[in-house]
Amino acid sequence: MSRKVIIMGAAGRDFHLFNCCYRDQPDIEVVAFTATQIPHIDDRRYPAALAGAMYPSGIPIYPEEDLDELLAGKDIDEVIFAYSDVHSDYVDERRKMVESRGVAFSTFDTDASMLQSTVPLIAITAVRTGCGKSQVSRRITDILRELGKKTVVIRHPMPYGDLTKQAVQRFETYKDLDSHDCTIEEREEYEPHINNGVIVYAGVDYAAILAEAEKEADVIVWDGGNNDTPFYKPDLWIVVTDPHRAGHELEYFPGTVNFERADIILIGKVGYADESNIKVIEANARRLNPDATVLRRNSPLHVPYPDAITDKRVLVIEDGPTTTHGGMPFGAGVLAAMENHAGELVDPRPWAVGEIAATFEQYPEIGDLLPAMGYGDNQIRDLEATVNAVDCDLVLVATPIDLTRLIDIEKAHMRIGYSLPPDDGALTEAVKRIVS
Repeated sequence: MSRKVIIMGAAGRDFHLFNCCYRDQPDIEVVAFTATQIPHIDDRRYPAALAGAMYPSGIPIYPEEDLDELLAGKDIDEVIFAYSDVHSDYVDERRKMVESRGVAFSTFDTDASMLQSTVPLIAITAVRTGCGKSQVSRRITDILRELGKKTVVIRHPMPYGDLTKQAVQRFETYKDLDSHDCTIEEREEYEPHINNGVIVYAGVDYAAILAEAEKEADVIVWDGGNNDTPFYKPDLWIVVTDPHRAGHELEYFPGTVNFERADIILIGKVGYADESNIKVIEANARRLNPDATVLRRNSPLHVPYPDAITDKRVLVIEDGPTTTHGGMPFGAGVLAAMENHAGELVDPRPWAVGEIAATFEQYPEIGDLLPAMGYGDNQIRDLEATVNAVDCDLVLVATPIDLTRLIDIEKAHMRIGYSLPPDDGALTEAVKRIVS
């Protein structure tokens, strides 16, 4: 008899784990996926075209809140936890709930779900979402360009639409973003690389994605999502840490795996952090990963017109996932407002509408900022309506993309963000060793 399994996920790692370890395995039946963290990804199916011959009707995806009911009615043998950026206590709570039903519980197998590339591969990961992976990934591609290497980025999955159509996606131009109906969250990750002249692959089937990327790449850069571990076996493994959240490298799943196994531990944002917090991370690195190279890097803010912020009533728009399930109470926008003496950070809650209002209800710990949520057309329109309704003097847009490409901001606004300056030293040397 086949072993019946449920995979808990968030439309990414869960599908990859299935593809790597459970598809076409006659002794295992994946009865269902559960979904959380991301709006509008439950109550659908992992399609038969991707699931394989054993699943002619595909595999159902249920909200995670239905897990206990599924365990009661489906005769399940094992539940596998396969998503990221959650506190270890959160994982333990689900373990206890599952095991109380007499069902085995495990977390995903990191090594079994890392595919081997035929070209050199550099992985950029983090201990939490919002640590600054994106600017590190872009700096790595710059270094590779300077070394004369054709680089392709493979981005952690964000398949929020038609999964069959999204099996293998290639992004080279803005038109590609439009043709794939990308959400704000997808655009935030792909658009900066496109601006930098780098092709991006993403999707659902990461074996097929790798095969396509290898055809045109001298080097592949894995641009991780949340604090997930790489989908590919890296030749150079970099983990980015956040001194504003010192200690999280020990507490959040599976970011601790990145911290323990990385070749380079990069502490970013050091120009805005307390020295004591930086030293906490360095001490944890010496204890858990003594062979890693630990680098401190400043992540300076890019603020085009600082004087325009002074004394103004400012609405700050920050990256959505970082300030929602990432739990970060501030980002580059709030720091820029404070550093340049804004008169007030305007709380957008009184003006929030629709799905944006629902986001504040779901994540009440969000600070005086507006998370740039845009997982679908309705949410994007609600974001636009909220921005334009807020009574403020200036909107600071601290998202990785030019948000005005998607919404019409009817008041004065300014884009700001972090950068990673080209002061590489050991980082450049590590890349050279991999690709020489």
